[in-house]
Amino acid sequence: MIISAMPHRPTPHKGRGALTNPSSRFAAWESWEFDDGWGNLEEETAPPATTLHNDPARTVISYNQSPDLGFSAAVNPYKGCSHGCIYCYARPSHEYLGLSAGLDFEIQIFYKANAAERFAAELRAPGYQCQPIVFGANTDPYQPDEKHLRITRALLQVAAQYNQPVRLITKGSLITRDLDLLAGMARRNQASVSISITSLSSTVKRALEPRTAGPAARLKVIAELAAAGIPVGVMVAPVIPAITDHELETILARAAAAGAERAGYVVLRLPHGVKDLFRDWLEQHYPQRAAHVMSLVQQLHGGRDYNPAWGARMTGSGVFANLLAQRFTLACRRLGLEHHVYKKLDCTQFAPPPQPGTQGVLDL
Repeated sequence: MIISAMPHRPTPHKGRGALTNPSSRFAAWESWEFDDGWGNLEEETAPPATTLHNDPARTVISYNQSPDLGFSAAVNPYKGCSHGCIYCYARPSHEYLGLSAGLDFEIQIFYKANAAERFAAELRAPGYQCQPIVFGANTDPYQPDEKHLRITRALLQVAAQYNQPVRLITKGSLITRDLDLLAGMARRNQASVSISITSLSSTVKRALEPRTAGPAARLKVIAELAAAGIPVGVMVAPVIPAITDHELETILARAAAAGAERAGYVVLRLPHGVKDLFRDWLEQHYPQRAAHVMSLVQQLHGGRDYNPAWGARMTGSGVFANLLAQRFTLACRRLGLEHHVYKKLDCTQFAPPPQPGTQGVLDL
């Protein structure tokens, strides 16, 4: 177990989203800072650096039966995400490692160095039935350290070689590095991409999602993907009441102009400790409207900070949720955007990887 000594008091750090590092909800004990009279609480601490951990995987394909999701199979090359999005619903998953959903989620990054090897093994398993697999359902497959770790690219190489359809979701611009693989797969109708855009304001982006690509960069990614013949959509996620909801139509319009052909949206979700992390963030960045924002969030989720019920958790319920749905539908209709994120892909060309040691056919 990795034990972090980051502070519990709200402390902003450049390039980080979370202001605190509370203990895991599964921890048997919890530590707190206190003033011992020597002024230690006033001492400046060094900016928290990212630590990478090799996390060998036995399996990499995970399955779900959620009716809220448009897919049932996913691969996540990383645990944790140094993009640092304060609202990230995946933050509580770090608590299963005995770590915090706060700063630990951003600075303690686990990478699956053997992901491509295990991916191929699972694709060749006798019981495997080909279906589109999503990269980035939990944490971003193109977070900063992917640039040198290249795990997502290795996974794509396996998928491309054996005609395994994939769908990718990202807030990063690094995906353009893999245009060669994605374009080839797209020509066989085996790849599609969704670019997630929360705000077109660089100021809001820097506070909400400190290490993601900027809004202009993401729109450029959409344009480059579309120009390469790769089906691309935009995901307006999350929609945050009184912070970003007013941008819904503008984001859709800019994405459509860049080449997006599909669209989706998700309202802000605050499971487990994310609600406290988000409240700290609101008090730091929007103190005058913090109470109003949380009031609207609770209206979306039946009077609670979050309603995990299927059918409601992604879109919310009530008057505000209905208004968002109407705005989204009208904007998509006006812009010619399909009202879904995932494109139907071709699974009929899938060819399982051969067993290790299998001799290929000689081409005489």
